[in-house]
Amino acid sequence: MLSFTGGLKVFVALEPCDLRKSFEGLHALVSERLGEDPRQGGLFVFTNRRRTRLKILYWDGTGLWVLIKRLEEGSFAWPKSVDPGAVKLRLAPEALAMLTDGIELRGARLRPWYERE
Repeated sequence: MLSFTGGLKVFVALEPCDLRKSFEGLHALVSERLGEDPRQGGLFVFTNRRRTRLKILYWDGTGLWVLIKRLEEGSFAWPKSVDPGAVKLRLAPEALAMLTDGIELRGARLRPWYERE
């Protein structure tokens, strides 16, 4: 489970992207598509079209991190915005932890693929 401080900004890209991108490609997506500066801090979360993988770009003050998660089965319950023109959604760090742990943010239900041991 990921754990970040409560004051950390988390931005989720609502549209899927090409996850072959790494540091420079994700940095460009954050700047151009999301309209944010990655070096101002925060987590920027991206997914693929099938919602089976996610990548997180994170600036820790000294450099960029790229975190990747691939599901062996199932898919992530990706959030949606009520604004049809939105390209990003801001989440609380706790909501990101729930998303990566297989919990649907709406209704707080475990996804069928996720079972705790």
